Amino acid sequence: MGSSSSSQSPPPPTSPPPPTCPIDPSARAAWLEAAAAQESRSPQPPPPSPPQSPASVPLPKLTKTRPLASDRVTSSIPRAERSPATTTTPTPTSAPSHGQNSAAAAASSNWIYPSEKMFFDAMRRKNHAPNAADMATVVPIHNAVNERAWAEIKGWEGRFAREQNKGCGGPKLRSFSGDSGRVSPRARWLGLWGYEGPFDRHDWVVERCGGAGVEYVIDFYRGRGGGLAFYLDVRPKLNSWEGWRMRLERLVGM
Repeated sequence: MGSSSSSQSPPPPTSPPPPTCPIDPSARAAWLEAAAAQESRSPQPPPPSPPQSPASVPLPKLTKTRPLASDRVTSSIPRAERSPATTTTPTPTSAPSHGQNSAAAAASSNWIYPSEKMFFDAMRRKNHAPNAADMATVVPIHNAVNERAWAEIKGWEGRFAREQNKGCGGPKLRSFSGDSGRVSPRARWLGLWGYEGPFDRHDWVVERCGGAGVEYVIDFYRGRGGGLAFYLDVRPKLNSWEGWRMRLERLVGM
């Protein structure tokens, strides 16, 4: 994840508004708080992991203070045509940086991650107290975690829905939501057995060729041993026959 720069202007008002990142402000705040807690506390014995090993995302160390970047980076996550529109527009800057520039991101068909400044402002609107110096670390964490989540979803789709995804370039992300206050049934069950609960949860709707939607749930766990790492438990939701089919076929090794 990184930010980027461009001297180009945003698209004219007649252009469709660019998509934003697949994360809401409350989830961003949860990630920042989790990262801050991990950084400040001493290493602890590793908590038990869920039976189905989640994917790990190593995180970078904090960097030195510098002005907040206004550039945005385009994700690798394709955006479905039915995705809800957003009024968020990119803010180009002439400051040197890396990644894809804002003007190019606005024209992309993929989801677009927030800039450091957008991330910072969103957290302040949520009455959190973000540290501007942390944005250079938190934004890459946010992007890396989303990329890892999408890679896990593509693994599910490639293994259990290859035929359904032929002819349109593969699955796309239609919509997303994040709510750290909602505990998934799986996480609640694991908690009864003494496992450490996730600090956040996301629900993503993936669109396949033909327009069919499949819902996924993603639980986010803190890393082991006090290190700055997150563990993701990504799986189809059991709210449809398709979700049950995919989970059962994986269970029996099909």
